Amino acid sequence: MDLIDILVHLDRYLNIIIQNYGNWAYSILFLIIFAETGFVVTPFLPGDSILFAVGALAANGSLNVNWLFIFLSGAAILGNIINYQVGRWSGPKIFFKENVRFLNKKYLEQAHQFYEKYGGKVIIITRFVPILRTFAPFVAGIGKMTYGKFISYNIIGGISWVAIFVFGGYFFGNIPLVKQNFSLVILAIIFISVLPAILHFFRRGNTKKV
Repeated sequence: MDLIDILVHLDRYLNIIIQNYGNWAYSILFLIIFAETGFVVTPFLPGDSILFAVGALAANGSLNVNWLFIFLSGAAILGNIINYQVGRWSGPKIFFKENVRFLNKKYLEQAHQFYEKYGGKVIIITRFVPILRTFAPFVAGIGKMTYGKFISYNIIGGISWVAIFVFGGYFFGNIPLVKQNFSLVILAIIFISVLPAILHFFRRGNTKKV
């Protein structure tokens, strides 16, 4: 089992979790979303596609969409709070080290550039950008963003992110065309999600050449 196979057949794996664990599936999904947003070493978790897929499964009656929205919004918000606090406590030591085990400094620096450019709004913007959403609250903690300002952006971003993907999956995931091409839709969501980071990378490269 590898990450690509899980992503392509995400609905199948989530169905197995639901069948095997019943209501405990909510807790498992909570932990996945919490881990992606809360631990700076787990940016590879596919949050966008998971949210869309569980929304689609809720439309089939496998899960309750309202409980999903509440649980996963809480996971997204709480994860960012933990990440922010870790950045505030240990970030400066980590950021200026040359080599840090389990941490890709390239992503950390990209998130820092986003933070420098967009300020506090980066907490909302990067919710929709895989990898960078994991590093943004960490960088906000390093940058000493006030907790009151951070928490307001965090709540808006977390609720918006979960609502768009969960309810998007709930209302569109079972349209026959989408259902028959679910794997392609998941891959398209991943591609569209990472597109802003790709464009930013190429723009940055072109700027350096000039």
